[in-house]
Amino acid sequence: MTTAIIVGAGRGERMGANTDKAFLSLGPRPLVAYSMMAFEACTEIRQIVLVVRRDRIEAAKNMAQMFGISKLRTVVAGGAHRQDSVRKGLAELPPETCYVTIHDAARPLVTPALISETVRCAHKHGSGVAGRRMVDTVKLVEKAPVVSRTVDRDQLWTVQTPQTFRLDLLRQAYARLAETGAVVTDDAAALEQIGVPVRLVEWAPVNLKVTIAEDLAVAAALLRI
Repeated sequence: MTTAIIVGAGRGERMGANTDKAFLSLGPRPLVAYSMMAFEACTEIRQIVLVVRRDRIEAAKNMAQMFGISKLRTVVAGGAHRQDSVRKGLAELPPETCYVTIHDAARPLVTPALISETVRCAHKHGSGVAGRRMVDTVKLVEKAPVVSRTVDRDQLWTVQTPQTFRLDLLRQAYARLAETGAVVTDDAAALEQIGVPVRLVEWAPVNLKVTIAEDLAVAAALLRI
């Protein structure tokens, strides 16, 4: 069984002081609702664990009811860092879970098709991580704003969510993080810490992450709302 953890507990500092990004309005819905609806529609996902700020737990439950999210198992309070929030989500997984899909609520353009692709890849290889080949020319800048050199982009990808993993591998990775105190910015990096190969799922359609205020207008245009 595959369970999803949707992480929406971040402070969104680049949006402004202490902004609760997951609950910003995007057209007729809060940002997090778009991800919830995509996971609700994905047949590979059986249950959802939602991680939000503690003061948003009741609002998140009401939101899920409003938008017909029947797969929601529980809503839990997140931690200080993203990996702390994921760890809290992992503690709430149903015992039948064999695979876990982790997704950032700040990516509202996620689709059931993309989720399914990462799940199928994880079933075959142990991991399935949404990614895209770099198309821009990349410059290494050691002392801004002066370019140090041009980096060969042929081996460079941008990595996104959703990211699906065999649960036992992800638990091992998070146990190592707890031992070492290392901080990672995504869950694929946690597997890299224990030497587990991470398999990428190439996804060409835009899978925008809402990071700054201007991204909301872009997301709305892409969603045609």
